Amino acid sequence: MQYNFSNFKTNLKKVEEFLGKEYSQLNIGRASPMILDGVSVESYGSYVPLKNVASVSIEDPKTLRIAPWDKSQIKSIEKAIVGANLGLSVATDDQGIRVIFPQLTTETRQTLVKVLKEKLEDSRITVRKEREGVMDDMETKKKESKMTEDEMFRAKEELQKIITETNDNLESIFGKKEKEVMG
Repeated sequence: MQYNFSNFKTNLKKVEEFLGKEYSQLNIGRASPMILDGVSVESYGSYVPLKNVASVSIEDPKTLRIAPWDKSQIKSIEKAIVGANLGLSVATDDQGIRVIFPQLTTETRQTLVKVLKEKLEDSRITVRKEREGVMDDMETKKKESKMTEDEMFRAKEELQKIITETNDNLESIFGKKEKEVMG
């Protein structure tokens, strides 16, 4: 019996996508609307994502323009962005809000790289947990005689290839982002 790795591969792809999404939400000194994805704004008594109350566009490489659909929301949007503690400057005008990305210092860049490494390690831990789950499943199948010793050996080799490829992909994602941060 050939071991089915499809769920495992799907879960590993999700880990890679999650790492990419986490990295996209970090302030690296360049205007990126994705950094505001986690910001919730109080709107008419409930908290909603910023993108539900305003449009976000890139004005220039260091500035985002936020245009609320309801101008009375400007103060609550400003408060939400400042409260999110993203290290961004906020300026309000009659059109909406400008979010300015400050120039990164060497110290800030080094701190960001540490954060990138922490997120990479979190992803690696998730991959290890997924691998443990597959290994346990293989052991169970072997005990139930649904898998021979040879099949298990081949499945473990295949598992290791998949793990190595995933770890290489995670390293690649980290490497690209690190290069971006260090500029």
